[in-house]
Amino acid sequence: MAPVRKGSRGIVVDGTVYRWRLRGKPTYSQGLAWSPCTFAVEHADTPGATLVVTTDQPHQSNWIGREAKTVLPSGVAVAVRLALREGWTPTVAGSAFHLDQSSGFTPSS
Repeated sequence: MAPVRKGSRGIVVDGTVYRWRLRGKPTYSQGLAWSPCTFAVEHADTPGATLVVTTDQPHQSNWIGREAKTVLPSGVAVAVRLALREGWTPTVAGSAFHLDQSSGFTPSS
């Protein structure tokens, strides 16, 4: 799930520029609030392995009206720092690095 340039936003974390993107429309599972919202981050200048972050919130555009918090740049920065500590190397090509922060997410029934 590499971020597409269109619709992505830049963010500087500890002096390094990244691009991040939140999916505009939810997947079917996210639309029904069965699975949490995700976003993707990559190095802006030398994209390698993409960081895929699973949040503990439903997608804001879920179809059942479940309340969700907005993904803010501050939260993206926290996720990037955590992923870097856990071994994400954003400039080296490879498989996506998954950071699961979904603890506490309760799917709708």
